[in-house]
Amino acid sequence: MTIPILSGTPTNMIAVAGSTPATPSNSGAGFSEVLKQSIEAVNGALHEAEASAAGLASGQHANIHETMIALEKANISFRLMTKVQNKVIAAYQDIMRLQV
Repeated sequence: MTIPILSGTPTNMIAVAGSTPATPSNSGAGFSEVLKQSIEAVNGALHEAEASAAGLASGQHANIHETMIALEKANISFRLMTKVQNKVIAAYQDIMRLQV
């Protein structure tokens, strides 16, 4: 997932941590596709953190710094996903309360 910089040019994009860079084929993707890719990126970060913690616990590697960084990345990504979910649900509820 990418976020456009406010300059308005489509070439100025910054990548969100833990996500794959945008390609021309998915730059016009709809909301559901972007949401799916974001959930997959969070899931990947969670699996990476779990594997890193398991490797540390089993003694395969002794780098606690990288393990803690992976765990924090996964934690932050999951919290962001939860906040987005709450905002989407709140927006849906607001729309459902509208009287037509």
